[in-house]
Amino acid sequence: MKKRIAILQSSYIPWKGYFDIINMVDEFVLFDDVQFTRRDWRNRNRIVTANGSVWLTIPVVNKGRYLQSIEETEISDQSWTVRHWASIKNNYAKAPFFGEYAAAIEALYERAGGETHLSAVNRLFLEGICRLLGIGTPFTWSRDYAGEGQKTDRLVAICAAAQADAYLSGPSARDYIEPETFSAANVMLEYMDYSGYPEYSQRGTGFEHGVSILDLLFNTGHKATEFMKSFRGEAR
Repeated sequence: MKKRIAILQSSYIPWKGYFDIINMVDEFVLFDDVQFTRRDWRNRNRIVTANGSVWLTIPVVNKGRYLQSIEETEISDQSWTVRHWASIKNNYAKAPFFGEYAAAIEALYERAGGETHLSAVNRLFLEGICRLLGIGTPFTWSRDYAGEGQKTDRLVAICAAAQADAYLSGPSARDYIEPETFSAANVMLEYMDYSGYPEYSQRGTGFEHGVSILDLLFNTGHKATEFMKSFRGEAR
């Protein structure tokens, strides 16, 4: 039996494609001992409003810390949870399934208010939303595995340490991944296909796929997995 893993930086309430990758692997490794990137998905994501999508951003300490890792990144203002939850309520209160998920999501924000580091917050939401979707994939940290090198070499080293013989990557990694390094290590390299997602009923002026998974949950409820490729076996 093959063991497939994915190794990705943690993201804040990410889109459905991120959760499809989690659902397709036997272990999901949070790659948070790498450099934090500003204006990225690590500490922000978008929700849909009647006037288009808007950003929800977790404020972090980054002045003078430009080389810090994701796991070292601290939150600068603990009141962010109140603001984000208020924005979510204001924009989704009338969504068909908001009432079904509101208590669970609000509880995640309440717990997040006690966290001081971005990685912990991201993992909290990722695991909590996975439970709502029925995804049981275990999470680990990249720091849990010994492994040296940069980019592809590091990924292959983590695969070896995790005893994985298949690696599922996001499509954008084609720009830097060295397939021959995976081949030499006898690790099957696979890429996620993000094309062909079906649309669902969404407020606003035009449909947007690349918004937080919360939009899918609040609008489709228990049918959310019908709009995710991994549950239909169409993800690759």
